[in-house]
Amino acid sequence: MVVTSTNIFIDQKDESAFKVKHFIKQKYPKKHDHYSFDDFFHFQLDTGTVIDWNESRNIFVSEDFIIGLIEGLEEEVGSASTVVMYNIGYEWGSKDADFFQRWFEKEYKKTITETNSAFLLEAWWWPFISQGWGNWEVDISDQKNGFTFINIFDSAVARTLGDVGKPVCHLYAGLFAGFFSELVKKPLSCIEIQCYSMGETYCKFLLGKQDRIDAATFWQNEGATARDIEKRLQSGERLR
Repeated sequence: MVVTSTNIFIDQKDESAFKVKHFIKQKYPKKHDHYSFDDFFHFQLDTGTVIDWNESRNIFVSEDFIIGLIEGLEEEVGSASTVVMYNIGYEWGSKDADFFQRWFEKEYKKTITETNSAFLLEAWWWPFISQGWGNWEVDISDQKNGFTFINIFDSAVARTLGDVGKPVCHLYAGLFAGFFSELVKKPLSCIEIQCYSMGETYCKFLLGKQDRIDAATFWQNEGATARDIEKRLQSGERLR
């Protein structure tokens, strides 16, 4: 599911469920600058179907859906709702990695292993921007040390919930963990260490090996800020 400033889209990525073709894509098959709202989405009014440029189905719902989903999970499973949201995101990210590889290689005529990593990551996230999940900034400079930082500006979840004093973007964390685990073929985890819903200006995620995430979780519970965690990891500090 994806979110605009006023709506949420649910991306089912089920190519067998519908046969609708994207009109603009058929007309301009080599067009790469297709991320404006009017270009990216195709509305089939007679069937009520919406597909995006990659011919993945989308459904528009109101932002009340996010609130209802989170409050409903909290009512059903209590504090475990954060784990459920993370796992939903992880499953989504894992499946999206395969979907991304297929449409990327079809559109750009090269494999993901032949592609510059910065371009590859921007190609993956651009559809999410068009769908309303927010802009991002990814820092892979510490990748060799087992971790990566990802910033999300205008998180759909945090924007909807507002300032509630705690991290709320567990769906994003799961999405990043699932996608990157599939991309690099290694198990990775992710934690949000700074959130718009904590009064910050943007959300910040730590993606990495489990020992890095465990350390960050411990420091965060002890009151460390995102900047504190970043400095500790970059200095090589570990849990004893």
